[in-house]
Amino acid sequence: MSFKRFSRRQFGRIAGWSTLAMSMLPAGSGLAQSGADNRARNQPASSAFPSGFLWGTATSAYQVEGAVNEDGRSPSIWDRFAHTPGTIADRSNGDTATNHYHLYKEDIRLMKELGTKAYRFSIAWPRVFPDGTGSPNPKGLDFYKRLIDELSANGIEPFATLYHWDLPQALQDRFGGWTSRDTPKAFADYAAYVAQHLGDRVKYFFTINECSRLVHLGHGLGADAPGLKLPQSGLNQVRHHVALGHGLAVQAIRAHGRIGTKVGPAENAVSCIPAIETPANIRAAEMATRELNAGYLTVMMEGKYTDAYLAKAGNDAPKFTPEDLRIISSPIDFLGVNVYTPDHYVIAADNERGFTLAPFPDSFPHMKASWLRPGPEAIYWVPRHIAKLWNVKSIYITENGTSASDQPAADGTVYDVDRIMYLRNYLTQLQRATAEGVPVLGYFLWTLMDNFEWSDGYEQRFGIYHVDFETKRRTPKLSAAFYRETIARNAVA
Repeated sequence: MSFKRFSRRQFGRIAGWSTLAMSMLPAGSGLAQSGADNRARNQPASSAFPSGFLWGTATSAYQVEGAVNEDGRSPSIWDRFAHTPGTIADRSNGDTATNHYHLYKEDIRLMKELGTKAYRFSIAWPRVFPDGTGSPNPKGLDFYKRLIDELSANGIEPFATLYHWDLPQALQDRFGGWTSRDTPKAFADYAAYVAQHLGDRVKYFFTINECSRLVHLGHGLGADAPGLKLPQSGLNQVRHHVALGHGLAVQAIRAHGRIGTKVGPAENAVSCIPAIETPANIRAAEMATRELNAGYLTVMMEGKYTDAYLAKAGNDAPKFTPEDLRIISSPIDFLGVNVYTPDHYVIAADNERGFTLAPFPDSFPHMKASWLRPGPEAIYWVPRHIAKLWNVKSIYITENGTSASDQPAADGTVYDVDRIMYLRNYLTQLQRATAEGVPVLGYFLWTLMDNFEWSDGYEQRFGIYHVDFETKRRTPKLSAAFYRETIARNAVA
């Protein structure tokens, strides 16, 4: 697979590491609502999610906003990268994306029709600080104030991500981006400003989205922005700087946010699944989870790099100080995890690591995106391992979803039953986790609507709303009816 075909989540291996008719009635229909209410009342408690479970959707700034040259926004590394020939599969870019910048009220109406109570979005750093540091841009921040106020007016809780990969190009040019310790410091200043000026509207902040992806694909393989191919020593140092940026941002939000503000990361943890559920294999999968996430989650939760990680890195190990580790492990309020596919099936082994990673056979199924191999049990084991290994008390599934072919039928409907199959099976496994007491508090479906899917451009559609990228028209797919019904029942439909 060429680098331009890498998906936004294909890095776990690189790291190594009721009736249909009723459900399709328009949202707001009295008949649809009545039927949902009746089913919710009759739903067996054993198959329901916990009371108060938070249902939401997720997007990111560069993938949906567009308006890249409006109201003082400066270019990000993804603007530069997407305009570089040969980087994006369909030669597209995020200049207009889904035009969420101008259509956000319509999109919030879609969220409300689904019944969601939370929206995870990201703030574009180059909108707020066009030069990365220095003078803030009031017009950039005003957009997010308008967005958040509209969410609140519709009863939807805002969850803001501070960094979803759109580093100001000015910082890449000035410092070399995340290769320099200056960028974590700049990130902390940006986080402090946002917490101070949006803290009256936002209670939940995510620091950095998917360290794994931005490090390995952006700085190791050159398949994502900024398109670097660093040696292993440089890659390890970038990873350390990103982790340091997370810790500094946590401290900045604590210092400048309101009392009660909560903060944590959103990481696509390398998912390790016991191939067979025996005590030995389960323990082996736990050990694999700790070691294969050593460069980010483990150091963040434990305040140290594992001995095995440093030994394997050897002379390529990152340079750090004890103070760095203290900052990186600053206490968090929750942990967000993005779960799409099992990265490894694990078998207990009598070797120095205590586990073996089973290879994937060629016959293993996949969704439309060849990298997205469905393994619903991943969404059970990932939060379970995290809760047990690090005693995490609050977990959110910050992304989960799938691409599909999504071709409208003759009647105009997108019958994405493959996406429904995927979601139903994953949510069933997530309900298994919550029923056993794994502290998952909410779920953010990726994604609300089709968007710019990074190096795949617009070829991979992850939305439950179909977007005509010429007209920007949003049309609900069958999966939107499925998700609405699941939310109404607080149980898998």
